[in-house]
Amino acid sequence: MKALMFGWEFPPHILGGLGTASYGLTKGMSLQNDMDITFMLPKPWGDEDQSFLKIVSANKVPIVWREPEWNYLNSELNGQMTTDQYYHYRNCIREDNNHIGTNGIGSVEFSGRYPDNLFEEIHNYDAVAGVVCRALDFDVIHSHDWLTYPAGIHAKHVTGKPLIIHVHATDFDRSRGNVNPGVYAIEKRGMDEADHILTVSDLTRDTVIYRYHIDPAKVTTVHNAVAPISKEIEAIQPKRGTKDKVVTFLGRITMQKGPEYFVEAAYRVLQRTNNVRFVMAGSGDMMNKMIRHAAYRHISDKFHFTGFLKGQEVHEMLRSSDVYIMPSVSEPFGISPLEAMQVGVPTIISKQSGCAEILNNAIKVDYWDIDAMADAIYSIITYPAMSDLLKTEGKNEVDEIKWEYAALKVRKVYDMVLRR
Repeated sequence: MKALMFGWEFPPHILGGLGTASYGLTKGMSLQNDMDITFMLPKPWGDEDQSFLKIVSANKVPIVWREPEWNYLNSELNGQMTTDQYYHYRNCIREDNNHIGTNGIGSVEFSGRYPDNLFEEIHNYDAVAGVVCRALDFDVIHSHDWLTYPAGIHAKHVTGKPLIIHVHATDFDRSRGNVNPGVYAIEKRGMDEADHILTVSDLTRDTVIYRYHIDPAKVTTVHNAVAPISKEIEAIQPKRGTKDKVVTFLGRITMQKGPEYFVEAAYRVLQRTNNVRFVMAGSGDMMNKMIRHAAYRHISDKFHFTGFLKGQEVHEMLRSSDVYIMPSVSEPFGISPLEAMQVGVPTIISKQSGCAEILNNAIKVDYWDIDAMADAIYSIITYPAMSDLLKTEGKNEVDEIKWEYAALKVRKVYDMVLRR
């Protein structure tokens, strides 16, 4: 079985859960003896682990480009170009020499991140995918998240091979319902064109079915998992500069993650005890607002902002924590709670998260219920028996949530689509 996968990030250079999930799933799938994976990235950095898959760098693929005469297109469309028309004409002019303005050969530069001109990079990635898919032999196309859906669709149209899209999140999650029409259009088209859709939770599956109007029979949930702890991570020792208990929020400081609820819960806990410190580890567009919020509540002396953490820094932070909390407003899955439980950190998660569907040994609260959140934090840091129970049972539970098992479910979908 040969799979051509389109992704946007891959460890060690990741900015969120997408890269972690892409690595874990492909590593799990590589345990299947007949599985051969080619994974295209906009801009690999050269230090990715390629021991179990082949990585293709989109920014090193030589392509021929043709600049269309946009005045011709606009006049033909009377200046009104819908999304569907744009894709139709753009694909047509690649093969229609009557509309060539300029020709060239070279490669396309990508940032390897999420730049301001993200839509332009998505379209360029799509164009490169058309070249790559013609040069490779594969059985199935697998696109990870909305940024790669156009590339997957292009590969499907060129080769006739089945397309599976993997919904790691939707714009309804990222925007709290204030959806970007351009993003929604790409997501919707990907779901319509896909032969099958994988979602990381039933929560996300419901969003796909009800918000994007997709046939339920076309959507399968495959929950994420967590990679086994390496010897290097196992050897990490906690770094504690205080005897106070440490409660950690680790993730992007954006409205999706509910950072303001964490600050408010911290304020309520500190009204009951002073022997605790709160850490907001990460970066994001709400970071400055949260700093001001902590100052407004007069808890800045008990609040720490670390900035973005990566690699070993993440595990050092978790190892040094007494409680991990994920108060997300809408979390398609959430791998970080599994990573925290894996190293024996008692964990609190919002009920509005996909991982809440499979975790039984984490405390679950509604993200908006600040009092319940504060009570849970206070109980863990005050009662050793409760903390010890969550540590032990939590670790035992997540040690059995393996990417190998998720990979087998994905393989069943591959086989089903190919038979059909």
